[in-house]
Amino acid sequence: MKTYEFGNEKANIVLIQPVDDHDLEGIEKEFAAISSSCGMSVRLIAVRINNWNNDLSPWEAPAVFGKENFGSSAAKTLSELVTLCKDKGKRYFIGGYSLAGLFALWAAYQTDIFEGVAAASPSMWFPGFYDYMKKNEIKTDTVYLSLGDREEKARNPVMATVGARIREAEELLKEKGVDCVLEWNEGNHFKDADIRTAKAFAWVLNTKN
Repeated sequence: MKTYEFGNEKANIVLIQPVDDHDLEGIEKEFAAISSSCGMSVRLIAVRINNWNNDLSPWEAPAVFGKENFGSSAAKTLSELVTLCKDKGKRYFIGGYSLAGLFALWAAYQTDIFEGVAAASPSMWFPGFYDYMKKNEIKTDTVYLSLGDREEKARNPVMATVGARIREAEELLKEKGVDCVLEWNEGNHFKDADIRTAKAFAWVLNTKN
């Protein structure tokens, strides 16, 4: 597990974010945007994910784009991330973009260690995930969701369900008493991932502090 750290290592607020190489290209810009938006002393730990479709997937699912199926190693990944959250005197938040955003949301159903979830353009089209949300109880009280306004217009029929699923997720979380917001961004899934993720974390931090 390779990590990249930004900000004040002694900060009481720690952000955990699974990332890939593309995320890392904009991570410094993202952290600068988080810092300027919340005005708090924050530490960001970005964790490089080796096999995106396997290591962030809560259960197996067939390929939706390309030929690579989704694995079921999210539990193993989460167990590794939790080792970064051992200091009881600190406050931990989890977030990410795309499948990492979905993973962050799923993680909050597994453990109460995270005070909030920053799910930017999460892969809510993931087969069975909304049903999982309906059948289980989330263990955090603050969730940020976002989507690009062109994402539900994808040609792929599975991915095109993302708009309906994320609206349902917002409604469900609010019904359960979670402080949840759904923000719509301009553009498709690949636009401004760093800024969208920064907005997600900033909203959660400003809501909780």
